Amino acid sequence: MGCFVYFFLGTSRDVTLGPTAIMSLLVSFYTAHEPAYAVLLAFLSGCIQLVMGCLRLGFLLDFISCPVIKGFTSAATITIGFGQIKNLLGLQDIPRQFFLQVFYTFRNIGETRVGDVVLGLICVVLLLVLKLMRDHVPPVHPEMPPGVQFSHGLVWTATTARNALVVSFAALIAYSFEVTGYQPFVLTGETAKGLPPMRVPPFSVPTANGTISFSEMVQGMGTGLAVVPLMGLLESIAVAKSFASQNNYRVDANQELLAIGLTNMLGSLVSAYPVTGSFGRTAVNAQSGVCTPAGGLVTGVLVLLSLGYLTSLFYFIPKSALAAVIIMAVVPLFDTKIFGTLWHVKRLDLLPFCTTFLLCFWEVQYGILAGALVSLLLLLHAVARPKMQVSEGPVLLVLQPDSGLHFPAVEALREVLMSRALEVSPPRCAILDCSHICSLDYTVVLGLGELLEDFHRQGVTLALTNLQVPVLRVLLSANLKGVQYFSTLEEAEKYLKQEPGAQPYNISEESVPEQKVTLLKV
Repeated sequence: MGCFVYFFLGTSRDVTLGPTAIMSLLVSFYTAHEPAYAVLLAFLSGCIQLVMGCLRLGFLLDFISCPVIKGFTSAATITIGFGQIKNLLGLQDIPRQFFLQVFYTFRNIGETRVGDVVLGLICVVLLLVLKLMRDHVPPVHPEMPPGVQFSHGLVWTATTARNALVVSFAALIAYSFEVTGYQPFVLTGETAKGLPPMRVPPFSVPTANGTISFSEMVQGMGTGLAVVPLMGLLESIAVAKSFASQNNYRVDANQELLAIGLTNMLGSLVSAYPVTGSFGRTAVNAQSGVCTPAGGLVTGVLVLLSLGYLTSLFYFIPKSALAAVIIMAVVPLFDTKIFGTLWHVKRLDLLPFCTTFLLCFWEVQYGILAGALVSLLLLLHAVARPKMQVSEGPVLLVLQPDSGLHFPAVEALREVLMSRALEVSPPRCAILDCSHICSLDYTVVLGLGELLEDFHRQGVTLALTNLQVPVLRVLLSANLKGVQYFSTLEEAEKYLKQEPGAQPYNISEESVPEQKVTLLKV
């Protein structure tokens, strides 16, 4: 369902929607392993995500910064790549959790199957050679002979379809060994055949003791109704943004919300549980050369045909060959230069990057949430403690905030002005240069009023300069008493130094310059 819906609504050419390990664990936890609850959770999650998309709440996902995406991508590359080592070595019964996976992989290394290792390494080498061939094939020119053009097309087709060719090659080898009665590989095995019926999601569940109502089912899911949709969105957007940055295109968060929401709603009609963007399958998609979301149509059709008619052929696919495909798909996504880049550009960005990277080894959803929270805290700190340029003279202090002035920054502004202007002897007049301030809120206005009173009690002046029209509008509405402002910093300095030729404006409609009054009225 995700393949078909995403073709119409998706904005990433690489993303594949479907079940993931993280989402499966979350759904299992919040539905107590009950299929009916899982299907209903898919429907309700889809409704929530669809409403968020319609309300255009995708901007909330913009708080997932680039360092967070890079941290997630780097950690996912390692966890997914290492997660396939067990299949490459032919090991079984290895836990999914990363740290347990590392421990049990090395613990059971003595049980490695030689056949799987040899076949897996051969597949890795073949995939690498075919990828290098595709990257170095010269472009076809019209003046080339038809035979050369045909050979170029043949090489391009083989190298582009290298994943399918290598898996088919491995399956043929496994089948040939099966015929001889000896099987050195761990095979995919039986795959359930057939398609699920289309029906309305279960809004009640009959039991031996009666019927569980819809409200009781919702209460049973509890916080899962908030956690599952949110985690699905975070994972899907993180995957989409990571591949968008790799392949130089943009994704629309609101459109992604609609796509994943509608996928979950319609998926519940065919007994699906909640889905999200899959990093591993998306990586294989990208490495296969998919250029548009129409690649999902091919995937969806092949899945339906396979479930209907081809499941018996999948029995002989070696797991080591699939592991080779996934490893070769995710390895190029690891950015070896990102740490050095962040170090040279802005070292503080290493904090959300490292937070996301490290916590993603525990649980991906916690890593993304923690990284986004750290990025948000850094953003709020910049708002609460903006940098201020201070120029001091014997009788005058000039202070210019380098960015906007919002209510968390009032105390910082007050502290600087009090310590630099009023807590010295004798107190100095101060000029607040507002050239970078484009708006004020009520708390800032109250703070300015208190500052004016403090300056007035000390017998010195606090003047404002370079006020923009929105700031003037707010100050006029607040009706502050005793506010003086000047059009330029030079005029304010002349007036406060008691030099001739400069007069202040009081903040009232009668004293504001005529052109600014006109703007205010408009």
